[in-house]
Amino acid sequence: MTVSFAFDRFLRYDEMTDWLHETAAAHPQLMTVESYGRSYEGRHLWLATITDSSTGSHLTKPAHWVDANIHAVEVTGGVAALHLIHHLLAGFGDDAMVTEALRTRTFYVAPRVNPDGVEWALSDSPQFRRSSVRPWPWSDAHQAPGLHPCDLTGDGRVLSMRIADPHGGWAPAGDQPRLMVRVPAEGAPAGTPRYRMLREGEIVDHDGFTTPTAAPPQSLDMNRNFPAGWGTGVTGSGDHPLSEPEIDSLVRAIVARPNICGYNAYHTAGGVLLRPSGTVADSALPPVDVWVWKHLGERGTALTGYTAHSVFEDFTFDTSDTMSGAGDDWAYDHLGVYGWTTEFWDVIQRATGSKSGNHIWYTGPTEAEERAVYDWAAATHPEMYADWAPFDHPQLGAVEIGGWDEVFLWDNAPTDMLLAEVRPHAQFAVYQALCSPRVEILHCAATWLGGDSYRVEAGIANTGWLPTYITEKARKESLVLPLVAELTGATVVGAPARQELGQLGGRLDLQFHFGKNDGSADRVLASWVVQAPKGSVVTIAVSHQRAGSQTATLTL
Repeated sequence: MTVSFAFDRFLRYDEMTDWLHETAAAHPQLMTVESYGRSYEGRHLWLATITDSSTGSHLTKPAHWVDANIHAVEVTGGVAALHLIHHLLAGFGDDAMVTEALRTRTFYVAPRVNPDGVEWALSDSPQFRRSSVRPWPWSDAHQAPGLHPCDLTGDGRVLSMRIADPHGGWAPAGDQPRLMVRVPAEGAPAGTPRYRMLREGEIVDHDGFTTPTAAPPQSLDMNRNFPAGWGTGVTGSGDHPLSEPEIDSLVRAIVARPNICGYNAYHTAGGVLLRPSGTVADSALPPVDVWVWKHLGERGTALTGYTAHSVFEDFTFDTSDTMSGAGDDWAYDHLGVYGWTTEFWDVIQRATGSKSGNHIWYTGPTEAEERAVYDWAAATHPEMYADWAPFDHPQLGAVEIGGWDEVFLWDNAPTDMLLAEVRPHAQFAVYQALCSPRVEILHCAATWLGGDSYRVEAGIANTGWLPTYITEKARKESLVLPLVAELTGATVVGAPARQELGQLGGRLDLQFHFGKNDGSADRVLASWVVQAPKGSVVTIAVSHQRAGSQTATLTL
């Protein structure tokens, strides 16, 4: 089938698969699609590779990695990943930065890390899980006693239930009876109707009095399953690092591409750019790495409007309960590359003009923030808040169902706003890719020494902004292999034909030199003494696992 997609809706898995393959078929010089593994339910995990193949294969160039939808309901991130692919292909040949990026760099885009969970979220009768659909920690779909959210009315949404209760913690807002607000600490005025609030759903093993919030049968969080900082004390971390097929496949795909120089995971919500560390303060990280993150974040904010934050410093409510085992931490801690988590969409900022604070992740919106969102939604997207309607609940009896469609307003941009929300982030991805190191041979020469002997030299430079090792952490822990230069086509005398040349600095290094004194930390001169007849052609091959590879030929 031909998929028409204007980035104004959320694609189901089969549609996304068709779109990826149709797009690759229409741009064979620029894009390929491959499966890097299978999900728990057996779906292919697709990876798009985008680069100008006429200037070299994808592994010969420094690369930027983007993935999305590790969390099931965060479907705006998946739209952003698909739009990045579109932006790169549509811009090649017309947009100078995109053209240069595809000519000299590679992009790897995994638009749906968790296809099973997204299918559950987008189904006609949705089931919302944090991440994987695999039963865990029980090996079967064991339903613990308590409330299990689900679509009781069959309208394709999971809303809220309100139950009349004179001791309830919620009451209708005075001037807007549809909107529920918290009963203040001192209680409500006499005669105020009060309610208990629950998510729409069924209650397993109801005792007639309590309604505990039950853990779902599928309690995994695949963004806690990465090896960095993994621990059993983290909610949903799994049986062991990489226990989930989606994360095991993702990690193996990334490690198999050592040319990756930057990592970005697309999530929702909050309208922020989050960076490591999730477990330690900035003071525990190399100062240069913190400086670079802040520098990249400034450009990210300028392009997208999203502010940049350290997870630990700015978004950890309780620093004794950290968010370890996450993908961006793994990319930094184990690979030594700068990782980001983009949290798309901040409905509070959309409604008020001011960003929500980090309290939103722990305490929810303030009453003023929720009122502002309600007024904005009522004026622009009234379908996002449903009237309260009577319902005969199978366990509770008479209730009312209505309120917020939370998943598709608080967590995701409305479909008519999707494109505007995700578009600037493609530019940020291109910028990050162009910051990567890039090895080039800028000078070649052969000097005759007499007879069949020649001195051959190659001047090699890192013409990128970042050093070839990317981060100070990677340099200090020797996470990156050295630059290698090798000469073929002649007999090398007195030294090996293959030389290991260490690491090269980048233009970033100039930020840490006083005055305008560049030096040459970004350059190295390799030389060989060779024996070969005059007129012989020698080849010099230069390669670095992250900064790419290049060859040059020289006639003696």
